[in-house]
Amino acid sequence: MNRTSNASHLPEGVGIGFKAEHFEALTAQRRDLAFIEIHAENYMAAGGPAHRRLERLRADYALSVHGVGLSIGGAGPLDAAHLTRLATLCARYQPESFSEHLAWSSHDNVFLNDLLPLPYTDATLALICDHIDQVQEKLGRQMLLENPSTYVAFTENTLGETQFLREIVARTGCGLLLDVNNVFVSATNHGLDARAYLADFPFAAVGEIHLGGHDADTLPDGSPLLIDAHGSPVADPVWTLYAETLARAGRAPTLIEWDNDVPDFATLMAEAERAGAVLEAARPTGGRHVDAA
Repeated sequence: MNRTSNASHLPEGVGIGFKAEHFEALTAQRRDLAFIEIHAENYMAAGGPAHRRLERLRADYALSVHGVGLSIGGAGPLDAAHLTRLATLCARYQPESFSEHLAWSSHDNVFLNDLLPLPYTDATLALICDHIDQVQEKLGRQMLLENPSTYVAFTENTLGETQFLREIVARTGCGLLLDVNNVFVSATNHGLDARAYLADFPFAAVGEIHLGGHDADTLPDGSPLLIDAHGSPVADPVWTLYAETLARAGRAPTLIEWDNDVPDFATLMAEAERAGAVLEAARPTGGRHVDAA
């Protein structure tokens, strides 16, 4: 069991995912943002314009590094070269937080441009905990694990998702990144109750919250299908769930995640300001709500 003392410590407030087209707006003046977040895989070269921009931003903003390529749930061993590059990046910029996804995205030497779901079984649990232990040992810091958006369910599941996440936290000491949009997307797709899911979520482990937009479609049988697309404003039902989450769990660092069809900076900041207003209205935190393990 790997317990690391270098825990995630993002400042409480709202951040945005950094996009190069917003660099001038972010550096022309210090914006009222608690942090910025980058995708790790965009910064694994040794130098170049991306690093020059990030070095400038790091002088003014707390930093969250969000990985998409570790394939934590992959059946094979972690990619040692990728993990080394990630460790180099974190050592270089000393981010306040690092996070990855409860998903798999590679098999043998094949890399897939997607975050794919996993069966929630004891065997998968053991595999993921071993991988998280390796990551935390290599980075010398706690990582946060993000709940997925899913479109299929596995008949072999023996654990519910919240129970699965709770067990991972207990065994590895990792934290959680709660993506509220993912909760809404998955619940809608599977005909489940998002509020019931959140009622069982291990909030004490949450180090960051994500909010993003989704696309809506309809299946041939008339049932809804939501896609976690990150290319539009946060939907009203997700805002409602976010407010309810804060009321239940207390305040937490919150990111506006908008990766596709990137808007102008004013539009993105309007979303951040809306999140800030919801966060400000939440009850003061006298300490994070603690769930039974």
